[in-house]
Amino acid sequence: MTQPYSTLALAEPLKRAVADMGYENMTPIQAQAIPVVLTGKDVMGAAQTGTGKTAAFSLPLLQRLLKHENSSASPARHPVRALVLLPTRELADQVAQQIAMYAKYTKLRSTVVFGGMDMKPQTAELKKGVEVLVATPGRLLDHIEAKNAVLNQVEYVVLDEADRMLDIGFLPDLQRILSYLPKQRTTLLFSATFSPEIKRLAGSYLQDPVTIEVARPNETASTVEQRFFSVQDDDKRRAIRHVLTERGLKQAFIFVNSKLGCARLARSLERDGLKTAALHGDKSQDERLKALEAFKSGDVDLLVCTDVAARGLDIKDVPAVFNHDVPFNAEDYVHRIGRTGRAGASGLAVTLVGSGDARLVADIEKLIKKKVELEPLELQEERPRGRFNDGRRAWREEGGDAPRSGGRERGGYRGAPAVVRDAFFDKPYEPSATGSGAASWEVAPKAAVARGSISANIKHKRKLPALFKAPQPEAEPSAQ
Repeated sequence: MTQPYSTLALAEPLKRAVADMGYENMTPIQAQAIPVVLTGKDVMGAAQTGTGKTAAFSLPLLQRLLKHENSSASPARHPVRALVLLPTRELADQVAQQIAMYAKYTKLRSTVVFGGMDMKPQTAELKKGVEVLVATPGRLLDHIEAKNAVLNQVEYVVLDEADRMLDIGFLPDLQRILSYLPKQRTTLLFSATFSPEIKRLAGSYLQDPVTIEVARPNETASTVEQRFFSVQDDDKRRAIRHVLTERGLKQAFIFVNSKLGCARLARSLERDGLKTAALHGDKSQDERLKALEAFKSGDVDLLVCTDVAARGLDIKDVPAVFNHDVPFNAEDYVHRIGRTGRAGASGLAVTLVGSGDARLVADIEKLIKKKVELEPLELQEERPRGRFNDGRRAWREEGGDAPRSGGRERGGYRGAPAVVRDAFFDKPYEPSATGSGAASWEVAPKAAVARGSISANIKHKRKLPALFKAPQPEAEPSAQ
């Protein structure tokens, strides 16, 4: 049963902002988490990506901060009272934008700090005073060490995408940051899964938390159609183009496991005529933000991503996700396909499985508790293009225009040239009789070559085809 936002006891400025954004009914995580956070209790929340977690913690935090809203221009009157930590630059920027929209009719100030950008503009914003600080752990520590950020008055801390922060090694940074915060605070932890590591983190830093789960751990969204295709590695790019065409898909995420693979695949798809952008850790922050904006606006159709770059991105109405590479970590599969089928919409998740991916697929089956049906994918053979070895232009075997009768065709031929294949090259390799493993085309000593007897120097006693005829050596001067 849906619950409308009008039933929440939110301040008028927040209600206006929610109405401006078109929100009417709460999602399950919002309906369960908002009333609990409003009471000031710690929360340990598990929810699928795309379920509205940002509003679930932002709106009640802003509501509680409004009790001590200050309109003074003095930075000292605007200390950091709420800290939101996230694993990636894109996610931090996205959450900060949403919080700013929720708080636009209030006097509360917010800002975001993350790496890959100049610290000076971030420092200037922090010096003005902000109540809500959104940050990635590494850059926040930079500002703490530079004494740009003081956290001794923080009342609320949010660890969002906590499982991902642990995955990419942020635990020591998190422990340092949490050591700067007051002991008496409200701590909210949100994660897609409740792994043992997440439970240990919660046990260390949360006080008697309320556990909220809106889906079974590691469950994939029921609105996503999941397909697993058996494809050779060399055919994966062609398989993506095939599914895009067959399904009439306009946009999609494509996930790969490495930064190098991400860049190469994006370039290859671009050469195929598809509007493509790459999103990976070696891109500058400006490049990454431009790629996201181009994808959101429709100027880019395919966004090729690594997991770190794409975690938690909230882009609406993306119809499909492709796993060009099966993820090494089964939990990343859940996060990847969570990019589609969001907010009740339907989506397609296609995973391309190579010959060496059996163990990774088995890990996914264990995690999602569902048997994976591996399907073959029929791909049309691409017509060969280029030149044969004799230097004559290759003619299309089918679908090309028939040569005109009579008259000389372009390239100097009246019809398709007959390419003669020497049967010798179809024979299996036969080692030489010596059994030494030497090549069966061993050449006699130079003196024999000098006599011009090429065929006598080849153990098969046959002439070389014209294409491969060796150049005649210069004759040695005869002894007079």
